[in-house]
Amino acid sequence: LRLPQRRVALRNVSRCYPALSAEQARALARSSLREYGRTLAEMARWWSRPAAENLARVRAVQGRELVEAALQTGRGVVIAAPHIGSWELLSQWLAAHLPMAVVYRPPRQAWLEPLLQRGRSQAACAQIRADAGGVRAMVRWLTAGKALGILPDQQPKAGEGVFAPFFGIPALSMSLLPRLARRTGAAVIYACVLRRGDNQGYDLHFLPAPAELHAEDVDAAVAGMNRGVEACVALSPVQYQWSYRRFKRRPSKSEPKFYG
Repeated sequence: LRLPQRRVALRNVSRCYPALSAEQARALARSSLREYGRTLAEMARWWSRPAAENLARVRAVQGRELVEAALQTGRGVVIAAPHIGSWELLSQWLAAHLPMAVVYRPPRQAWLEPLLQRGRSQAACAQIRADAGGVRAMVRWLTAGKALGILPDQQPKAGEGVFAPFFGIPALSMSLLPRLARRTGAAVIYACVLRRGDNQGYDLHFLPAPAELHAEDVDAAVAGMNRGVEACVALSPVQYQWSYRRFKRRPSKSEPKFYG
């Protein structure tokens, strides 16, 4: 991986875990880059092999009852899936068990979009673009009592989110997820698929969302959303994508650049 990614990972780890020594921070950053490389390499497998073969690699599912209870209400459920572990395998598992759609942001290179759609068609779930028309489709999907997957830790465009603490650092964070939940009454459940340490498969984890995510105040709700991401990261910090420039945008133009 490129040097800038190593710098970004180390900067993020050092700031998010200030109690770590310099040596511990470097070790976590290096390990996270290796794990992210594994995530990228796995995509070819998930996209090219039968879903049933891929799903056989999931050894355990923790918290499945949370999703089942949410769907029984008929108000839909938002699956918040952060940048951790094998999110493509997570999509395939969800599509195999739930009436599922995923929200995606079109890549900057237009030619990549059909490639991504073809690869992710293996998951057999609907795909909704993150644009104005897409928001209406998301509301319709949830009000029909179905499940909608969203990346809660993806930095939104300017004007499409608010700054909220993430590991104690102000981070521009999407307000879409809590707004959708409040508008539709849908439950919010966090999910991630993590590699086992013995390299013998994967474990799927479902976690409840912090109660604050459903607050009327948008700032409080977004802060609650970020705490849910932190809970997922706590399961396996090394498998989180620390090379993502999560803190690129700052609350004030006078503030120094986070990544130098």
